[in-house]
Amino acid sequence: MRSTKFLLTILVLLLSTTLSVAQNDIMRQARAEKFALTNAKIYTVTNGVIENGTIVISNGIIEAVGANVTIPSDAIVIDYDGQEIYPGMIDSGTQLGLVEIGSIAEAQDIREFGDITPQMEALTAVNPNSEAIPVTRVSGVTTVITRPSGGVFPGTAATINLFGYTPDQMFAGSKGLVINFPNSGRRWRQTQEEADRARERALKTLNDTWDKAELYAKIEDTDGARYYPEMEALARVIKGEMKAYIEVNAAKDILSAIEWVQEKGLTDVVFTGVSEGWRVAEELAEAGIPVITGPVQSVPTRSSDAFDAAYKNPSVMQKAGIKVALRTNDTENSRNLPYHAGFAAAYGMGREEALKAITINAAEIMGLEDQLGSIEVGKKANLFVATGDPFETSTQIIEVFIDGYQIPMTSRQIELYNEFLDRVPGLNKNPVTTDQ
Repeated sequence: MRSTKFLLTILVLLLSTTLSVAQNDIMRQARAEKFALTNAKIYTVTNGVIENGTIVISNGIIEAVGANVTIPSDAIVIDYDGQEIYPGMIDSGTQLGLVEIGSIAEAQDIREFGDITPQMEALTAVNPNSEAIPVTRVSGVTTVITRPSGGVFPGTAATINLFGYTPDQMFAGSKGLVINFPNSGRRWRQTQEEADRARERALKTLNDTWDKAELYAKIEDTDGARYYPEMEALARVIKGEMKAYIEVNAAKDILSAIEWVQEKGLTDVVFTGVSEGWRVAEELAEAGIPVITGPVQSVPTRSSDAFDAAYKNPSVMQKAGIKVALRTNDTENSRNLPYHAGFAAAYGMGREEALKAITINAAEIMGLEDQLGSIEVGKKANLFVATGDPFETSTQIIEVFIDGYQIPMTSRQIELYNEFLDRVPGLNKNPVTTDQ
């Protein structure tokens, strides 16, 4: 067993080295120039649709956008001949960069030992050379929240742009402490009584730890606190210096979480998951708590629910007045974010609101609305060019820009597709012959 684990570790290291070379080659090919993207249908998200519009990009920032833009003489002009331009999509909940090979423990860095590790930063664990990153960005997803898992306080999530040599280069400027609110649901082969006891223990851990953090925050203000990284991380949320992402799904747990947040006096809070938000949408709206929900392409939480309960969930909450963003809660399949949004659109949310849920709503929830989420002058040039509606599977993404860089439209999957595209069935360069 030990030798097998050692060999797997060596394999992962060798694979990582190979991937690193390939990814660095892609980043060297990316261009950061002054661009003028012309003759395109521009979906700004916040200021309507511009027909036959132009976007000027300079130093990674959108310098001009409109139908009558003067193109600078030193700009590289790209004529898109009526294709459509959208702001880069934002997946508000992934493990991208933290997991490479799901079946190998050495290729995962999503959790630490223990239930209380709020000081652990997902950003420090991000692997910029992950093969899942180019697979995701060539699908038009330019930004994600990558988050740790496990325990009551698993760590601190970070928003990253999907381009850069290092995690710091990828960091988009927003972090949030992850809290897994105690779950009332039963696990497999667990009685309801056992589930209730487990929830009570988790709730006691949550409250005891929070009480300790509140005391630490008071002592810290008087310069009398010793260095205590766990409490220091929690104190930032208590003081309003960092937002909290509270993972909660069952309806009764959502109501308990609302009560807990109000009791603790927390203001910068986002509920994530929220798979039964449709059951308590009015209460969520009254509490004024934004949500990140998903995956949308999922099964109902209860066998008695309609088949489309998960599909309608974002729509019910949005129509109740809740600010809604979407997530895939995935790694390599974060690329499917537009199809989750497409389902939400088809089941009551509508195309415009679904597009907001993966662009400007997400940016506002993260506190990055001045940089991301729409095509506006002064914002980062995170955008993509498509042949049509990105929620349609037939649509092709033909160009992606991140931080103003024109990203090479390649990934491991595209390379494999091209490698085997022109094979001739039955052709064998070294046929085996047998003696007669």
